[in-house]
Order: sequence, then C-alpha cells, then structure tokens
Amino acid sequence: MSVAGTADRPIRILVVDDHPLMREGIAAVIKGEQDMVVAAEASNGREAIECFRRHRPDIVLMDLQMPEMDGVTATIAIRAEWPDARIVMLTTYRGDIQALRSLQAGASGYLLKNMIRSDLLAAIRSVHAGERRIPREVAAELAAHVTDDALSARELDVLKLVAAGNSNRRVADQLKVTEETVKSHMKNIMNKLVARDRTHAVMIALKRGIIDS
Repeated sequence: MSVAGTADRPIRILVVDDHPLMREGIAAVIKGEQDMVVAAEASNGREAIECFRRHRPDIVLMDLQMPEMDGVTATIAIRAEWPDARIVMLTTYRGDIQALRSLQAGASGYLLKNMIRSDLLAAIRSVHAGERRIPREVAAELAAHVTDDALSARELDVLKLVAAGNSNRRVADQLKVTEETVKSHMKNIMNKLVARDRTHAVMIALKRGIIDS
C-alpha cells in the first residue's frame, strides 16, 4: 500500500500526451493540489519510458493513442522493467476493447479525457493508494462483452480493409486470398459482433475500439 501524498512528500506524476495543450490542462488541474506534483512530461511512449527511468514517478498519466509508440505498448515496456509502476490510461475511447487492452497491459486505471476536470485527482489518489480506477460506463461495457468471441488476426485485417472502403474483391487481392474467403471472414465477423451488415460491423468495431478510425 502506497503512502498517501502530502505537502512534504507529494505524489510525483509523469504526464504523457502528444498534445501540449492536453499536458498543460492536466498540469493546471494538478497545480493547485498540495499532495501532488508534475515531475515530468513526455509526448510519446518512447519518451515516457525514458522519463520513467530518469524520474521514477509514483503515477503515470498515459495517453492511449500517440505517434512513435502508443500508450499500451509503453505501459507493457514500463511494467516489464518496473512491475510496481502505477499507470492511469487517458483516452477519448469509451470502447471496451481499448480498456481491456490497457488493463491487460498492466494499467491500474482508465480515465476518459472528458472526465479529467471532474475525476482526475480522485483517480490519481485512488491508484496511488493501490486501487483500480475504471469509469462506471467503461466497466459496464467490459461486463457486457466479457463472453464475446474475439476477432482473429485475419478477421481484424479484413475488417480494417473493409472499414477503409474496400470491396470484397479488393480485400481479397490485398490479402492474397479468394473473394469467397473474404466473404466467409465477413460472415464470421458479423456473427461475432452481432452486426446486420458490413457497414454496421464497421460501426460497432469503431465504437468498441476494435479498430481505430
């Protein structure tokens, strides 16, 4: 159990986000708190790992989507080297898949960016105290899909190409398979996602974070 932050020993925080304005906004929320301080900032996952090595923060606020190295990959790398690292993932994605990937990578918290002003400080203190912090709506999405069959790697490849506007024939050409194989994959995808058609399947996949927009 971590010792609670105090004015003499504040919770030291590493803020990781590729948008400077977001980092400034987070720093502004933290600035008025006596029991926490921003120890360092990073703009991508690679920088986050280096900053963690240099500063050994108590909490990492990690953006999910970043250039060069995303938040999930950086979380896995940090936790591999420092298993006790406490990381809160910050994201605009409400989907269960992104939350599941973050938690499986070792994140202790998952916070939507539109909740930063209302929930960030409580999330930092909770995770620092050894607790997990997940928004109720995200937890509900996780519970709703806990028994779902995951899409295979090939099904994901097909769905991403379909989402990019490709016909079955073009998907088949790019993946070096037959058009019938693509149709079979799409049938399985629609069954797993409970989708009416391919467009609906793409919409569901984007909403849940199975594929990126």
